[in-house]
Amino acid sequence: MPIDRKLSRLILERLDRELRKLGRKPAPERVHRFRTNSRRAEALLSEVGFGHPGNDAKLLKLLARLRKKAGRVRDLDVEIAALRGLRVPQANAQKSQLMAALVVERAKRERKLIEASDRATIDEIRKRLRRRAKDLNRPAYRDPLALAFRKLRELSRNGVPVSERILHQYRIIGKRARYLAELALASDNPQAKRLVERLKHMQDVIGDWHDWLKLSQRAEKILGDVRRSGLVAMLRNVTQAKFRQSLAVVGEMRTTLASDPFPVPSAGNRNRLQKNAAQSTAA
Repeated sequence: MPIDRKLSRLILERLDRELRKLGRKPAPERVHRFRTNSRRAEALLSEVGFGHPGNDAKLLKLLARLRKKAGRVRDLDVEIAALRGLRVPQANAQKSQLMAALVVERAKRERKLIEASDRATIDEIRKRLRRRAKDLNRPAYRDPLALAFRKLRELSRNGVPVSERILHQYRIIGKRARYLAELALASDNPQAKRLVERLKHMQDVIGDWHDWLKLSQRAEKILGDVRRSGLVAMLRNVTQAKFRQSLAVVGEMRTTLASDPFPVPSAGNRNRLQKNAAQSTAA
């Protein structure tokens, strides 16, 4: 199942479009779209792409630096939204204090993101994206679905109990595996569709836990521990409930991986596929 070139080109075009909008005004949705599209492009370039190694390495480095700053803004956007929706009549003063601190921090992170996404940096990234897009005319033969399963199985193979650290790994690697599996959707592969749906569900549940964890940690720094703040105690309780939900969804994913075998093509089969395709292209 080679990479769909039309879909690959669309991924890079979407990222290019979001880059042009990013530096003007990093509104929450704009920041979120940039991060999502940059991760999809990174999965494509680092896992299944063939091109100019120097150009790709520099492009990935520039994207990672910009996405990191955008991520700090995005974290605060999510935390502000979560806190705004939390009803705590007995701790309204502490909620207002925490909200004010989050808004100030968000403005600070937004300025840093705007500085990082200056015209020269954005132009450099877009130039390297265009250079990379030219190589998409050459077929890529690595199977994205096989890569996605391989990443998840390597994570599940250790069999250790799921801690916060392991849960965070599932969150990060699950995102990368999902974006790889999405590259196989153009072929209308039912197995890819099932995997993407399961990974999206896992990503949403674990991401929700992670957002509340970050909010509770930030609240504790500002308001003090649970003995001094009723709001912090409430946030900790919500976080623990989200953690238990995440444990359940990771258990489901481990069961799925154990019961849904995916035939990973051997090196010999991949080589034959590439050779036949190259002969067909030459003809």
